[in-house]
Amino acid sequence: MQHWSNSFGSYMRQRFGEVIYKVNVDAGFTCPNRDGKVAYGGCIYCNNDSFRPAACQPTIGIKEQVSTGIVYLKRRYKAKRFIVYFQPFTNTYADVETLRGMYYDSLAHPDVIGLAIGTRPDTIDEQKVDLLCDISKTHFVLVEYGLQSIYDKSLLYINRGHDYKCFLNAIDITRDRGVSIGAHLIVGLPTETIQEMLDMADEISSLPIEFLKIHQLQVIKNTKMADMYNKTPFYVFTYQQYLDFLVEFVQRLDPRIVLQRLFALAPDDILIAPRWHKTRQQIIRDIDITFRQKNASQGMKCKKTMI
Repeated sequence: MQHWSNSFGSYMRQRFGEVIYKVNVDAGFTCPNRDGKVAYGGCIYCNNDSFRPAACQPTIGIKEQVSTGIVYLKRRYKAKRFIVYFQPFTNTYADVETLRGMYYDSLAHPDVIGLAIGTRPDTIDEQKVDLLCDISKTHFVLVEYGLQSIYDKSLLYINRGHDYKCFLNAIDITRDRGVSIGAHLIVGLPTETIQEMLDMADEISSLPIEFLKIHQLQVIKNTKMADMYNKTPFYVFTYQQYLDFLVEFVQRLDPRIVLQRLFALAPDDILIAPRWHKTRQQIIRDIDITFRQKNASQGMKCKKTMI
């Protein structure tokens, strides 16, 4: 991401004066749509091997995961300060005291300046927000709510186990507490038109969301969606179609929103579709080129800005 967007890297450098690196940890959580609390089987697209680093394993203690990750990042990138990222599954899906122990264990390393917590909006409450608020008094705290879509028809299709109103309720209890709020969207679900996907940019811009991850739907092996796709293939973004879509979507986003991710890239050995045959650096380059060619930038078509 370059000058045409409000990128996470630029935001963190401006806020902390240097590059901040993420250390991924797996705290061994599950999800309420896996264990039967709201559903079974999890989201139909979910295979955590598509994004979990090999070194991130729940059999290793959190302090050890953090220390091991920091040693690696310091050696490879000469990194100095870090955010611990609780990534796989639902990382507020426990009682407050259990969460307190995990979060503070991850903050024990002197070079850790904050937390990023990936979770679901149906596993947050006032007590958990109070805990995050306490931590935010001394550390950066970002809670990333997996929304995936603002449309209940899509949430039902993917077996999400909560509706859009649940997400809005989570935003309401988290806002104005000193905790940064993030959201995660997947575009390309077969339940939605391109226009409906673009309209999500308008909706997100109207909410007190500070950070956003957006990426294309990927069909991954060993998922229910893979079975559905293999039986009856549905539309997925081609490479150029996604580049064009992304430019239009980002133009409609409020420029205050920090963009953390613009695409996904699952390992080739588990990816079924779409297969773009591009490296991460090639995609980043082509996104930049497309924005430049269209003379586009984040917020240019934001309705909130234009009012």
